[in-house]
Amino acid sequence: MADTTRLRDLIPEPRRLACTIAMAAAFTLMTFIDDAPAREADPVEETASRVIGEPIMAIVSIKTQQITVYDAHGWTHRSPISSGMRGHETPAGIFAVVQKNAEHRSNLYDDAWMPHMQRLTWNGIALHGGAIPGHPASRGCVRLPYGFAERLFEKTRIGMRVIVSPNDTAPVEFAHPTLQMSGPEGIAAALANAEALDREAREAARNDVEARRASATAARQVALLMATIRRMEWLKARADAELAQEGSPPEGARADEAKARIEDVKLRAAAKAAEVGTQLEAARTDVRAKSDAADVASAAAKDAAARKAETAQAAIDAKAALEPLSIYISRATQTLYVRRNTRKPWADGGEVFDASIEVPIEIRNPEKPIGTHIFTATALKASGLQWTAVTIDAGDSASNALDRFSIPEDILNRIAAAFGPRSSIVISDEPLSRETNYRTEFVVVLSGHPQGGFVTRRPTVVSPSESYSAWRGGWR
Repeated sequence: MADTTRLRDLIPEPRRLACTIAMAAAFTLMTFIDDAPAREADPVEETASRVIGEPIMAIVSIKTQQITVYDAHGWTHRSPISSGMRGHETPAGIFAVVQKNAEHRSNLYDDAWMPHMQRLTWNGIALHGGAIPGHPASRGCVRLPYGFAERLFEKTRIGMRVIVSPNDTAPVEFAHPTLQMSGPEGIAAALANAEALDREAREAARNDVEARRASATAARQVALLMATIRRMEWLKARADAELAQEGSPPEGARADEAKARIEDVKLRAAAKAAEVGTQLEAARTDVRAKSDAADVASAAAKDAAARKAETAQAAIDAKAALEPLSIYISRATQTLYVRRNTRKPWADGGEVFDASIEVPIEIRNPEKPIGTHIFTATALKASGLQWTAVTIDAGDSASNALDRFSIPEDILNRIAAAFGPRSSIVISDEPLSRETNYRTEFVVVLSGHPQGGFVTRRPTVVSPSESYSAWRGGWR
């Protein structure tokens, strides 16, 4: 200590201050260099080097903090993510996009900015742009790099499946007799029928525009003629009045001259009245013809409007029949559920999902775990639908899981023709989450994994009357 004191005493005060500043700067630089590998790096994203189709599903891996997007031919995009931190863990399970909002603000966390938000549950779990520190850091949502979130937002649509897996997993091509519910001919015929009805609806819409334009033109012509007739009637009345006002010639020497002048005026007035009368009669004849034509055009416009509405509804129904169909089979409840997006918007956000089929089902060996498996029809080929399988929870094998149940024949008859590309079958040990309602696809949460970001949120309140109203009509 004494040596240190003597050294300090030998160094003048200004120099001691300079040395202190230099040492502090050096320490700061060394600290920055030592910490550099741990600092946030730019997110590394990947894009497949091929023509990319519409996304069918996205798989989020909690373990590797990565999202992978898939179309009908395989993966298309990969990006790092940041899921829920300890105590607010993103729930592992099966979800689908139920709402999209490019400029969303959180109503749970201090109005936090959540750009390009794609909602997965109505109680607040979503995909959205955010900071990616390289580890779980959110309050339950899945954060995406800002640019990636924007690009993904532009490509997806409501109903796209989002699978949150505890570990790495990927879809694999899969075949099983249970998955061939309808032949390729029926699916192809449904697609062709929808395309034909869509063309017919577009043609009817064009005809409706032309018919309304023709009806409006005919009505304007009649209106113009009626205005002309009213003016000509006024001119005729004036000419008749002028003719009637012409009096008798005066007495005297000049009576002959006056009489001649009066006769001349009368002749001209009579000729004018006759001319106006002829023109008036021609206009009346013309307006009768144009009124008849206007009536025909108006009737044609009404027929075209009715045809437009009829073909538009037929096209909508045919298109709705091609909406992906989802089946969920729960070992916990021994129940089969069917859902399909109606594409009908709901007043307070999202779209309505038809859920009018819900029936008990027998599962063989119900005491044995079945796991959680998602089977997705990705494309239509000559031999039938092409399927993939994704497993996110241990249990029975995917093939054995399909062997352990059979769909009741009456239900199969109602849904078989509707199965097409993007349709799916999900089998799980889990019951449907309480977040499943008339504005969601299936929401399934794996009970054996942390759910902090889920259970800390208020459950969505669903009005039974709203639910009934939304699902009314359903399947025929």
